[in-house]
Amino acid sequence: MTRRFVIVGTDTGVGKTVVSAALVGALGAHYWKPVQSGLEDETDSQTVARLSGAPPARIIPEAWRLKLPASPHISARAEGVEIDPARLVPPDVEGPLVIETAGGVMVPLTDDVLTVEVLARWRLPVILVARTALGTINHSLLTIEALRRRDIPILGVAFVGDEEAAPQETIARKGSVKALGRLPRLDPLNEDTLRAAFAASFSLADFA
Repeated sequence: MTRRFVIVGTDTGVGKTVVSAALVGALGAHYWKPVQSGLEDETDSQTVARLSGAPPARIIPEAWRLKLPASPHISARAEGVEIDPARLVPPDVEGPLVIETAGGVMVPLTDDVLTVEVLARWRLPVILVARTALGTINHSLLTIEALRRRDIPILGVAFVGDEEAAPQETIARKGSVKALGRLPRLDPLNEDTLRAAFAASFSLADFA
C-alpha cells in the first residue's frame, strides 16, 4: 500500500512544515497542504519545495488558498467563501504522500467542522509534531487523546527543538506512542542541513 501520512501539530508554529519537508525529501514523497491560511509570506508549500528539493510536480496545489493568516474558518469568512470539507480528499498519487494540516487538530475548518473530524474520515496514520519546550506535555497528551477518541491511527511523535529528555520520555510513555526522533533548531536551515539532521535522528524504517 502506498505510504500516506498526515502531519499534525500540537499548535501553530511547532515545526510541522519543517518536519514535512524533511519527510518529503527523505521519502521522495508528494506533498499536499489542503488549506493554506496566509499568503503574504512564503507559503508552506513553497517552504517544503525549497527545503526538500521536491520538483513542482510533487507539490500538489492547495484546495483552498486564503489570504488572512488565521484559523481557516475565519480566513474563509473574511473572503466570503466557505470551505467544503467533503472536497478535502487525499489526492491519488504514485508513491508516498505527506499531508500537512493547518494548525492543531481542533482547529475549525468551518463553523461546524473541526480538522480532527476530517482526519477521522481519512483514517490515515498521523505523525504528531511537538515542541520540546515547556508546556509540550500538556499540549501533546491532549492532542493524542483527541486523536485516540476518534480512532485515528498515530504513527508516532516527531519532536522539534533542544533535547529535553524528560518531557519527551513522558509524552511517549503516557501517550503510548513512539518517539520517532527530534529535529534541532537549525541555523542555517536549508535542504542540506535538514537532510543531515533528519538522517541523524530518524529511521526510515519507521515510515515503511
